[in-house]
Parts: sequence; C-alpha cells; structure tokens
Amino acid sequence: MMITPLHRFRDIERKPEYLQPEKCVPPPSRASLGTMWFIRDGCGIACAVVTWMLVFYADFVVLLVMLVPSRDYVYSVINGTLFNTLAFLALASHFRAMLTDPGAVPKGNATKEFIESLQLKPGQVVYKCPKCCSIKPDRAHHCSVCKRCIRKMDHHCPWVNNCVGENNQKYFVLFTMYIALISLHALIMVGFHFLYCFEEDWTKCSSFSPPTTVILLILLCFEALLFLIFTSVMFGTQVHSICTDETGIERLKNQKPTWVKISGWEGMKLAFGGAFSLGWFNPFSNLNCESPGPAEAVPAAPASAIMTQEEIEQFLARDVPVQVLNE
Repeated sequence: MMITPLHRFRDIERKPEYLQPEKCVPPPSRASLGTMWFIRDGCGIACAVVTWMLVFYADFVVLLVMLVPSRDYVYSVINGTLFNTLAFLALASHFRAMLTDPGAVPKGNATKEFIESLQLKPGQVVYKCPKCCSIKPDRAHHCSVCKRCIRKMDHHCPWVNNCVGENNQKYFVLFTMYIALISLHALIMVGFHFLYCFEEDWTKCSSFSPPTTVILLILLCFEALLFLIFTSVMFGTQVHSICTDETGIERLKNQKPTWVKISGWEGMKLAFGGAFSLGWFNPFSNLNCESPGPAEAVPAAPASAIMTQEEIEQFLARDVPVQVLNE
C-alpha cells in the first residue's frame, strides 16, 4: 500500500507501538456485547444527577408552591398536567441520550483480518486511531472521555454524560427542546403567581410562609431563566448542525467536507428517523435509519486491485508516521 506524505493529516502519532498489529486485540463478538451503554465518568455522572435534581426542584415549586394552593382548580390541573408531561419527556430524552450508543466504532478492529475484509485499493487512504486501535470511518472523531471513536461526533456533553453522535443526536435535541419549554412555562407561571400574590394576601397564595415562598420562587426564576437561555442556544445550534450536515467539531476545525452533504429537511429526516410525524417528538421511538458500519465506510475494490498480504502487514507494522490521526 502506497502511503505518500501528500495527504493532509493532523497530530500524527509517532510512537511505533501504536502501529504494531499485535497491540490491536480483535473486538469482541456481537453476541458477547451487552446492550447497555454507560460512561463511567465522575464529572458526567454528577452533572446528570444535578440535572435531574433541578428538574425535580422545579416540579416541587410548581406543584406545591404555586398550583396546589391555587383556588382555580382548572388552572392548576391544566398547568400541572402540561408541566409534568413536558418534564417527563425531558427526563426521558435525557435518559435516552445518556444510555444510547452515540455511534462508537468497534474498538480494536485495526487487525489484519479486518483490513483484508475491506478490500482496499493500493494507495487508498484509511485512518487508524492510535488510542483505541480502530479503523476510523469518515467523520469519526476520538473522544477522550468515552475513550472511543464516535461517528459524526458533535461534542461530548457532561450534562448527559455522553457524546452527541449520529445515534443519539435526536434524543439530545429533544432534551434541550423540552427543558427550554418547561423553563419558559415555569417563568410564565412564576410571573402570574407573583401578580396573584401581590393582589391577594401572601399567606393565602401559598402553603409556605411568605419569605420561604419568595425565596423558592426567585430560585426557580433564576434556574428557569438560565436553562431557557442555555438550552435554547443548544437547540438552535443542533438544528443548524443537522440542517447544514456539519458537526460542531467539523465547524470548529473549519474542516472542508469530503462527503456528500445531506442538508435541510432531508438532514432532519435522517437525524430523526424518517418522515415528519409525532415520532419525532417521542424519546421512546427508535431511529429507523441504520448508519453504515466501519467496514462500509471504505468502498470495495475490484479483485485485481486488492492489497496484498505483504502490503497489509507493512501498513500495520510501519514505524514511520502514516495516516494516523491523534484526535
């Protein structure tokens, strides 16, 4: 296989031990892999727990401080049902975004057998990650927290304790949307409640004492305003990335597209798993679009142009810098 220095690459890994084929342990079989995906990162777990606690705090203030003491039964039922439905969908979206494989490339698949199965043409460029010893598909990036290469990785979000990639971007978008909606809803209810309490006796507008009521409402107001701004920006950023078919990392690196862009409405349908329907807003629906695996990222070559065994071994065992990205 001819590897020339003309190809552009970044942060070349020069340590020869990363390029030795015996260092790449073949990935486990699909039958031995569990279905649970969970990142054991202390910071991410703490952020995820804080996220749930803040939603529960908002629900506590909305129900026990504003709605239950209200004399308007219809107002309390409608707003209580709407707020709790949105909060449930937000937490369900967070749960799916956190526990869904974002598109991890099989670890340790840079083996002789796997490269032979790709049927590479002589001179064809492939990328090998020196950190997880994987053959990287196009648009895959290595995450130092997940310790895996992730297909179409946008960024690693500590609030969901996971990377945002091609398999869980829908759930992350829904999470930001529902959090923004409950934050806006809480702000509106806090405003109405303050007006109501100013017109009535403060002792009658809440089951708590007036100072406690004011403190709880002010804290909720700050929380809702902060998360409304933050999640609205993230929601807009993610929708823009989907519509332009450009991830956050690709935009940050000003990476020129080497792929056929699927932008606009078609990009939204691909990210959300099909044509527009109520399933787009359902965090429990699975994506219908199957992404190509790493083996499909490189087109097959004619039998006459397939790399020889000697060329494959030279690629795996080279001690000089080759097309190896250290990301």
